[in-house]
Amino acid sequence: MKHLRAKISLILLIALFLSSCNAVKRVEDDQRLLKENTIYVDGEEVSQRNIYNQLYQEPNKSFLGLPLQLYLYNLANPNPDTTYINWLQKKPKRAERLANILSEKQVVRLGNIYVNINEWLKETGEPPAIVSEEKSQRSAERLKAWYWNNGWFNAETGYEIIPTKKKRAKINYFVTPKQPYYIDSVTTKIASAVADSIYEAHKKNSLIVPGVQYKTQDYGAERERLTQLYRNNGLYHFEQEYISFEADTINTDHKVNSAIIIQNREATVDGVETRIPYKVHKISKVNIFPDYRYENRTEPITDTASNEGYNLYSFEKLQFKPGALTNAIFITPGTIYSDADRTLTYNRLNQLRIFKYPNIQYMEDPTDTTGTALVANVFLTPRQKYSLGFDFDLSQSNIQKFGIGFGGSLLIRNVFKGAEILEISGRGSIGSSKDAANDSDRFFDITEIGMDVDLTLPRILFPFSTEKFIPKYMYPFTTLGAGASTQTNIGLDKQSFTAVMNYRWLPNDKLTHLLDLVNVQYVRNLNVDNYFNVYRNSYLEINEIATSENVNAPEEFYTTNEQGERFLMIPEGADGFLRAARLGEVQGLTGSQSEILSDLRERKNRLTEDNLIYATNFSYILNKKENIYDEDFSRLRIKLEAAGHFLSAVSRLAGIKKDETGRYSIFGVNFSQYVKTEIDYIKHWDLGRDNVIAIRTFGGIAIPYGNSNSIPFIRSFFAGGPNDNRAWQPYSLGPGSSGGRNEFNEANMKIALSAEYRFNLFGDLNAAVFADAGNIWNVFDVVEEEASTFTGLPDLKELALGTGLGFRYDFDFFVLRFDVGFKTYNPALEPENRWFSGYKLSKAVFNVGINYPF
Repeated sequence: MKHLRAKISLILLIALFLSSCNAVKRVEDDQRLLKENTIYVDGEEVSQRNIYNQLYQEPNKSFLGLPLQLYLYNLANPNPDTTYINWLQKKPKRAERLANILSEKQVVRLGNIYVNINEWLKETGEPPAIVSEEKSQRSAERLKAWYWNNGWFNAETGYEIIPTKKKRAKINYFVTPKQPYYIDSVTTKIASAVADSIYEAHKKNSLIVPGVQYKTQDYGAERERLTQLYRNNGLYHFEQEYISFEADTINTDHKVNSAIIIQNREATVDGVETRIPYKVHKISKVNIFPDYRYENRTEPITDTASNEGYNLYSFEKLQFKPGALTNAIFITPGTIYSDADRTLTYNRLNQLRIFKYPNIQYMEDPTDTTGTALVANVFLTPRQKYSLGFDFDLSQSNIQKFGIGFGGSLLIRNVFKGAEILEISGRGSIGSSKDAANDSDRFFDITEIGMDVDLTLPRILFPFSTEKFIPKYMYPFTTLGAGASTQTNIGLDKQSFTAVMNYRWLPNDKLTHLLDLVNVQYVRNLNVDNYFNVYRNSYLEINEIATSENVNAPEEFYTTNEQGERFLMIPEGADGFLRAARLGEVQGLTGSQSEILSDLRERKNRLTEDNLIYATNFSYILNKKENIYDEDFSRLRIKLEAAGHFLSAVSRLAGIKKDETGRYSIFGVNFSQYVKTEIDYIKHWDLGRDNVIAIRTFGGIAIPYGNSNSIPFIRSFFAGGPNDNRAWQPYSLGPGSSGGRNEFNEANMKIALSAEYRFNLFGDLNAAVFADAGNIWNVFDVVEEEASTFTGLPDLKELALGTGLGFRYDFDFFVLRFDVGFKTYNPALEPENRWFSGYKLSKAVFNVGINYPF
């Protein structure tokens, strides 16, 4: 009986959905659903999105040709209240029986639920795009206006509504632009001599250029340019409304003679409205109130100070060094008034994270008889000196089945009275591991604890002044940081110590420079004996060779299980076998077996050795994204890093002798030496109507030299994961065509290419189809395995390709992402099996992430 009900419910659900798939279900008999718009210019079809954006009506959004949002809308009952009441009253005593079972209140609530479901369907869905004669006419007129605004003053437009099949139609729009108009001459009518002289001095930057086709937007841009020009050159009272234009096209043979008209400013003199010429205003005083609050605005000033012409007034004892505040103020006494200086000051004060709601007010100086002096008052309200923060998260990884992370931070502002910020943070986690060697009955057998201290200074801390190279308008900061952490019962267990001296400055609002003058990291492995339990695949490869019939090794390396099977002991047997093979004490090894053992020995040495990294790196970040809603932008990040050069020089100068491996040691640790570069480029194209194409290209290489023959694990590249190639798990792709046979596959060269087409499904649910290509390889290091190394351009055939589909739900403050990736081209397989062998749901990789991958 239950199966019968389930089948009936499924049939009804399918029938309901199919009924909604009738696109014209909600289209009246005298209406038509708009299926397509086509614009013809001089008889030729055009496809430019900016032209189609002029139309007042568009077809319903679709995915793979299906208007899903329209189908959702069609699912909704247009009159749910009436339908529910009619259903309730259709059979005698139905309402009474339901009330006895559920109660009268629940019957009403059931009706409300039904109504709410239908309202949600209507709100989430999209009503049918009905062909409208009025909107078609308005669209044609708007097209004409668009062409007029772009220089085709005599353009003619029209449209034709063409019925297609039942209740459907398409609209063709026709544009005849005719001959365009070009800018010929540009003259000025500027009433103020001061304004005229400023214009002439910057005339070469005009956006209205003779010989260029007329565009209305150029005149709007010129109005904004002139407004900024005047307000940044002392004309405090200048407003954009004082600028107007004249354009003469009479008998000019399709040329536009333009005139820029700038009137004097409006003012009231002796009670009479009049216009007076502009004056160039200068800043006579800058007064800074570092502890201003609205409630103490009438209180007396109790502490004052001055610095380089700035006046500081405090209602209580002054808590800041004067220079720390004046360095953040770009409004300078004795200079002409400039809007740009005020903007720079606002930006800098907000970056300091010391004050809230900075407010800058200007007033005419009452002591000035010329009426040209201005007093700038900067009102600053300090934030609380101490702030506490807490965080909590859940995680899962290749080693950790389940983890709980927690942390806290203490932020101290103005710690040394120079607008510095000291942040002390601690973090910890517990988790359950996948460690094969761990026989503990405890579920939480992983612990990690760490602490970081960061001091941020609003200036470049250096032995000599950097003002000539990094002026204060670039918003310089210095961060001194140190941290330590310890990790137990996960992997090899480790202790880590870091120290960083970082500089950050912004040459402009799109460009950021980051320089780690000093970046030191020391990693100490605490549980090296656990290596073969963590990197189990390495052990299995060694054990397979050690138990081969052709191999003869000392029996002390082996033990047997209950079934009498021989295997290498961990760690003594596996380590001893590797050592004996290196010394030639293992008999019968083939050439390929010796090569495999050599690679495994090098990998173990590299992953178990302690690391000392003393690096310097520089990052160039060019981000053209205007705001968080901008979907048409590019972002370029270039990073260069060099490690070990300083320690190598110190070792030579100090006469330190190299060890038996030919390497220098500092405090008993071979320091790393390498050069590394990364290039990351992201580009988004906004196609309109929530359609976006996004691409990402990444290339990176790290080359060891001098004191190193390989790159430390923590500085290597890996492939796979929710923000990389989504058809592979993290660390499971590559190197090359080796097949990702290790638990953590990494290398020192990487190429990654990704592309996504993003679109809206309905409401806040978005989707994407994507393709990810990439891989990692070893190059110029100790790895010699052919399948793992990059030797030339032919190895690019080892670029893995993953494709898939993703869904993203927008919660406004973050995006929850779910992607499913399929191995479309897998270079680890035989050539004839590489394409589409992983295109099965059972072999798909599911990724959950926060926000977009790029």
